[in-house]
Amino acid sequence: MSEKSCLIFKNQASPVSNPAIVTIHLPPEIYNMQLNTVIFDIDGLLIDSEPLWNEAAAEVFRNYGIDLTEDQYRTTTGLRTKEFVQWWFSYYKIDTAEFEKAEKIIVKKVLDKIEQKGKIMQGVPYIFDFFYNKQFKIGLATSSPPALIELVVGMTGIKEYVHATASAEDLPFGKPHPQVYLNCASLLNSSPLECICFEDSFNGLIAAKAARMNCVVVPHFSEIKKEKWGAANLKLSSLQNFGELYFNLLNS
Repeated sequence: MSEKSCLIFKNQASPVSNPAIVTIHLPPEIYNMQLNTVIFDIDGLLIDSEPLWNEAAAEVFRNYGIDLTEDQYRTTTGLRTKEFVQWWFSYYKIDTAEFEKAEKIIVKKVLDKIEQKGKIMQGVPYIFDFFYNKQFKIGLATSSPPALIELVVGMTGIKEYVHATASAEDLPFGKPHPQVYLNCASLLNSSPLECICFEDSFNGLIAAKAARMNCVVVPHFSEIKKEKWGAANLKLSSLQNFGELYFNLLNS
């Protein structure tokens, strides 16, 4: 038989009491796939923009009598601006007619703030050189709009490294739905099983894992010890800390 087999108990909770099993034949390419693609989130990973999103949202929300705490803001990190606004405006019972208007103002403010004072995250040049030297296909997948992708690509100097970009702005669902990652992999002509994703948000982690991709998380330092990152393949404090040892572990 040219295919490998995998034995799965029908009753996984108590396989001894019910020993019936199902044999699933998996094609050999599933076992032999090697990583050849890396996909990066943008906000909070490549550019220190999360505080700027928070700042812009706070300025707009203040006009509606809303003052989010840091903890409240973090629960919606990684969502699209549209969903972020819908969530909190619905929670505070703001008229739905205001949703789109507020969203557009926030995005405009964020773009201006990033351009004026956005800081590139530690390790960005290093990590792109690392994967470029391994001849990896490189993509970006974000909940943010294409205008932000273009801005950050220019600021970070990674344009010649990036082979494809994907935005969830106009998709039916954003992160934690996996579609933006699947779209990016498709643009790169890669299987999800060949991809490593780098993320900083919990919603992004869920999206990457739902896409069946390896995921390295680089959380904000205030969040790094939380148990919610347990589903990640690897957790780091900086992109700069990723190296051959971790790469080989993921690719083994």
